Amino acid sequence: MSGVSQSLQRKSPTKRTGGKQIRLRLQNIDFWSAMKLAAVVGFVLAVIQIVVTIIMWLLLEILGVFAKVDELLQDLLASSQFTLMDFVSLPSVILFSVIVGLLNFVVITILGALAALIYNRSVPFTGGLLMGFTNQ
Repeated sequence: MSGVSQSLQRKSPTKRTGGKQIRLRLQNIDFWSAMKLAAVVGFVLAVIQIVVTIIMWLLLEILGVFAKVDELLQDLLASSQFTLMDFVSLPSVILFSVIVGLLNFVVITILGALAALIYNRSVPFTGGLLMGFTNQ
């Protein structure tokens, strides 16, 4: 055997340890950072809601669900003048979705800020969150 192969055989497989574990305590959440993060999350969710609403409306229109519901309601009400599209046209659905998205944006932003404020006020009583980190 050559010298290199002998030295490789002699080496024992090295065990990797997890490294040093550090335990840190979260004492404070910056109020403005939490509010900005909540605002971004609220905005993204509002945009997703509006896009999904438009896609769902278009899908229902393509599948003819609105026409079937119109026929059913005209049979039930015995009125040929009633159409569902007077109430759920695409512009009215988009407007409603935008209004709900704006309200969700405001509520999510306020709730994120309140969560940070409540956490910061509760830290003296609870001691904060204890988190463990490992250096690898």
